[in-house]
Amino acid sequence: MDPLTEKQIRSSFVNCTKGEAARLRLPLDFAELPWEDLDFLGWVDPGAPLRAHLVRRDADGTPLGITLRVPGTSRTSALKSSVCQICLTGHAASGVSLLVAPLAGTRGREGNTVGIYVCADLACSLYMRGKRQPRLRAGRHEETLTLTEKIDRARTNLDAFTNRITA
Repeated sequence: MDPLTEKQIRSSFVNCTKGEAARLRLPLDFAELPWEDLDFLGWVDPGAPLRAHLVRRDADGTPLGITLRVPGTSRTSALKSSVCQICLTGHAASGVSLLVAPLAGTRGREGNTVGIYVCADLACSLYMRGKRQPRLRAGRHEETLTLTEKIDRARTNLDAFTNRITA
């Protein structure tokens, strides 16, 4: 992913107000992000831990930002596992969260939302590249897909989710 500026990020959000976009906090490590390893930028807001944000680029390179709600803490079993619906990485149950996004426009203001089970830290790109390892008790499942195929699959899954928000 090509690096984004703070201004590009803040102006990209489609499912929150301009004021909310102006108040969100960027990732604490924003200056050191590994842009070359990211397919999208995702983070939990350091100033509002029940909010997460995700920014990806459209096919034409335009940034598209989505605001998400993070569930409050819940008890999960250490013996159960879950799979991210974007990158298909297996995690211990606490490593995947149901994030919920208001729809863009009038429908979102009326309270309509859509959700997705995703890596709780939104680091799908790093898991796919092996730069971050999930905490999975039974070990990681090996795939025969190439990295390019995994990235294409994750982008397709993310596009399907964001299209549901913007439709």
